[in-house]
Amino acid sequence: MSWANLKLSDVCRLINGRAYKKHEMLSEGPYPLLRVGNFFTNRGWFYSDMELGADKYCDNGDLLYAWSASFGPRIWEGGKVIYHYHIWKIEIDDELVDKNYLYYLLDWDKELIKSEQGTGTTMVHVTKGSMESRILPFPNVEEQKRIVAILDQAFADIDKARATAERNLKNARELFDSYLQQVFSQRGEGWEIYNLGNLCELISGQHIDAKDYNSERTGIGYLTGPSDFGQIYPVVTKWTEHPKRTAIKGDILITVKGSGVGKINVMNDKELAISRQLMAIRPTNAKGEILYWFVSTQYQYFQSLANGAAIPGISRGDVLDLKLCLPDMKSQVNLGKDISEFDSGIIALKKIYEGKIIALDELKKSILQKAFTGELTKSKGIAA
Repeated sequence: MSWANLKLSDVCRLINGRAYKKHEMLSEGPYPLLRVGNFFTNRGWFYSDMELGADKYCDNGDLLYAWSASFGPRIWEGGKVIYHYHIWKIEIDDELVDKNYLYYLLDWDKELIKSEQGTGTTMVHVTKGSMESRILPFPNVEEQKRIVAILDQAFADIDKARATAERNLKNARELFDSYLQQVFSQRGEGWEIYNLGNLCELISGQHIDAKDYNSERTGIGYLTGPSDFGQIYPVVTKWTEHPKRTAIKGDILITVKGSGVGKINVMNDKELAISRQLMAIRPTNAKGEILYWFVSTQYQYFQSLANGAAIPGISRGDVLDLKLCLPDMKSQVNLGKDISEFDSGIIALKKIYEGKIIALDELKKSILQKAFTGELTKSKGIAA
């Protein structure tokens, strides 16, 4: 079976959408405005009341290509919309190319484009001219349709297996969450109810001025927020003495401002300053491991408290007033071991399912590679 290497412009036409000014993007109107941000999600739609030429609309079944930020092809199934300038609508020559073949081909080719952009690129985009002149492999249309049929079946099986692995991964997470909720809702003999404030000291963070940042990475370390969790090298200041409000090793860091309200981590460094976005829970009358696991069960509660505010946040009182039931200190040690063992088992289980998801994604890439090098139909005995 012979294949031809053709320019993309030989088999289709790329049509740009419309570039909108801010005042033209309405909160309601007859036509949804498909921007790049909506290409793979269904959030934050704008609308238009403009009547435009037919080439500025797309509808169900149209092949589209986002070429800036969100990147790659999609067969649109979201009804009639006006598509943005950063999206191309692709009009194909039916005698030379099957639409679904071209979709799969462009999906495979986007990974090559990303690799050509080089490592570290965060905003991948291609120009219309370079895309139109891109050389891609095309067998005849009949062979294209055979390849599509094989890919459809293979990817349906892979997607089914992936959905199962994702569901099992979600169930593993929920199993551990349920276990923790059960641990802290029990009322065993000798267990007592406490306010969290009776069991810890709560250290608030502080602001840092831009002038106090140190690009030389010498000086006192400073955690700005949850994005720093787990980093070996946090932001470094010009301070030469630790301020009063610092976190030390073993403290439980909790995010109290911003979108990550309720996220927690354990402080592993010897001592770091923390921002106002964080507070440090320092255990005094309970085992730190137990308090960590307890606070981890409160994420949804903290999120509910923070909802609706311009800058989401929780107060010191929200943290200190939390009630929990605990056994004596010796029993807390044993309880902490039980939780850690259960957690280790769940982590191992999650790694299995995460590994399956990665393997399925790699299998998909491998099948696409074979499809567009002529190997897929050969292995099926369809093409010589």
